[in-house]
Amino acid sequence: MQIDPSWQPLPSETEALDETRVWVLLRALSKLNRSGSLTGAALSLAVDEAGNPHEVSSEQGCLVVELDGGRFELRRPAAPAVVRLLEMYLPLCVGGAGKGFVFAHLGQSLDGQIATSTGDSQYVTGPENIRHLHRLRALCDAVLVGAGTVECDDPQLTTRLVPGESPVRVVLDPTLRLSATRRLFQDESVPTLVICDPARATGGRLGHAELVPLSHADGAFSPQAVIRALAERGLRHVFVEGGGVTVSRFLAARALDRLHVAISPLFLGQGRPGIVLPAIAELTSALRPSVRRFTLGEDVLFDCSELAASPRRDDAG
Repeated sequence: MQIDPSWQPLPSETEALDETRVWVLLRALSKLNRSGSLTGAALSLAVDEAGNPHEVSSEQGCLVVELDGGRFELRRPAAPAVVRLLEMYLPLCVGGAGKGFVFAHLGQSLDGQIATSTGDSQYVTGPENIRHLHRLRALCDAVLVGAGTVECDDPQLTTRLVPGESPVRVVLDPTLRLSATRRLFQDESVPTLVICDPARATGGRLGHAELVPLSHADGAFSPQAVIRALAERGLRHVFVEGGGVTVSRFLAARALDRLHVAISPLFLGQGRPGIVLPAIAELTSALRPSVRRFTLGEDVLFDCSELAASPRRDDAG
């Protein structure tokens, strides 16, 4: 962004931000960041009547955003709900500085299960977390799930519950076991990619979805290879929505910049676990992320950052 010296806020535009305008602001910042248009260490922003941001001088700004980490300073009164939206989503909107950003989400029970033993998972978490999922989709280039999630939930992976564009949908299905009758593959309204073994990609399409060939080992794709394949298509901000196996693989590979874990107040008993990582011998080897906590209705959301360890995913093979 560049400062526009000719832009002057109207009196109504200096009033307190509301939730509708701040969501427009967040989506606009995310889009600018994904296009590589956010530069520098910090931005001083004014917001017009629709919620669109304008870079202004520090004297005019109602919001100052630090691009490293998504910290901010509000210079106008704002309701607690507005502050909460900025706290929760701004780090995702400005993360990666145009170079790429990968974040994930899981919703699970108090005993760490994302579904029952039969695969029933709709819905482990409450409606506020479901809406949160749709907001996360609106802040990325691509939303990614494993074949197991499509098999169990037959999701649509759109932003139908919130304002915002639906991202490209990506399914990891090495053996191409999924049927073309799944809703994702019958819906032409949003582009859909299915990443699969090169030998399975010869037909080119699965329903309306495009098949993307990618080599794998032992029936699983390298998270780094998936990230690179999507980046080659201009999809650099990726939301890994599930399921537990896929999110666990990205976390184990240190391929996540941020992870949201929503915990719902119920016990499922033995079912399908959420995060499963390789065993460690000592607590000193544990991954200890930086954590922030939010409430989503009855659920508690843990926002985990500082997940990457050396080597970074960009340097890994």
